[in-house]
Amino acid sequence: MISLAGRDILHTWGKFVFTGFGLGLLIGVTLTMAGVYRGMVDDGKALLDNSGADLWVVQKDTLGPYAESSSINDDVYRSILAMPGVAEAANVTYLTMQVRKGEEDVRAMVVGVVPGDARAVPGWPPYLVAGRQITRGHYEAVADRATGFALGDQIRIRRNRFTVVGLTRRMVSSNGDPMVFIPLKDAQEAQFLKDNDAIRQGRRRTEANPGLNRPGVPGMLDAVIASQASNNLVNAVLVRIGPDAAPDRVAESIRRWQRLTVYTRSQMEGILVGKLIATSAKQIGMFLIILAVVSAAIVAFIIYTLTMDKIREIAVLKLIGTRNGTIAAMILQQALALGVIGFAVGKISATYAAPFFPKYVLLMPQDSVAGFFAVLAICALASVIAIRIALQVDPAEAIGG
Repeated sequence: MISLAGRDILHTWGKFVFTGFGLGLLIGVTLTMAGVYRGMVDDGKALLDNSGADLWVVQKDTLGPYAESSSINDDVYRSILAMPGVAEAANVTYLTMQVRKGEEDVRAMVVGVVPGDARAVPGWPPYLVAGRQITRGHYEAVADRATGFALGDQIRIRRNRFTVVGLTRRMVSSNGDPMVFIPLKDAQEAQFLKDNDAIRQGRRRTEANPGLNRPGVPGMLDAVIASQASNNLVNAVLVRIGPDAAPDRVAESIRRWQRLTVYTRSQMEGILVGKLIATSAKQIGMFLIILAVVSAAIVAFIIYTLTMDKIREIAVLKLIGTRNGTIAAMILQQALALGVIGFAVGKISATYAAPFFPKYVLLMPQDSVAGFFAVLAICALASVIAIRIALQVDPAEAIGG
């Protein structure tokens, strides 16, 4: 039985191998799409791991700071730091924008971190691959290597220039954008502070407001104008709890007394995976279904073509008494062999192509194993039509031909 299928494959090996190669490229695309989804999930988890936080305190009734906009006062962290179970609390800002280097720009997530020990304060990059951490209060930056920046590069964020003093790796947003870390004050200015023209226009409107020029309210106009030129907002407070504290209990205490929304690690992971990635996951799932159908159609067509090309040979086999099971097994083995060749080509192509994708592609071993058995199942189902045709061949065709 095996020799029969093998001999037939050797007889048409050129068509068989080229078909397997084309099928393999299609399978490679399928594995890569699954890897893109896995990479998106891993990016979200890496974002949470790299923040070094156990709790995320954000604006009330928002899904911030990664899924929605969130703004809270930068003095809130002091009250949170005094609460039982809280070991560290630090302000942080996140802003996805274009960071310029000369005439080029790179889309990145700009993270504002507070001064302090990078190992003790949440929000800092946990490790560097080159250079040093930020030591000055202004105009220094640590960038992920995926930005393409090098040590000593001058980059522009809004109207300020920063010197890259350190490089890190695998520090990305949930969308896969590389991160650039700068001092918190600079990040607040980049995100919240208005430009000079907007401030002047706001002052004109404020001065023209009769409600702020009442004689009985001295100093109100000056206070409003001063507030327009200053900034005291952050996106979130990252909280690290003590070793004996329970995250849920500390989070509930902060919600109760600070009137803010607090997320634990599991809740934040659910937001990133269940909300930010959900639509992309559905879209990737639809592509996987389409690719599976196309793969099945290709296998069915080539097995059907190979079967039709040897109708006379099948008739001869029937004439000499070959059982239907033997003929069906021959066709099935050819389909499975085509699937094995295609999967091998697809796995190799996906492995070598993954590093060239702009997004992180994570090829999981379990996905490869599941994909292998799925390919075999698709090939087996695709051979049913050819098997039915072969079993319906009249042995008399061997004589009549």
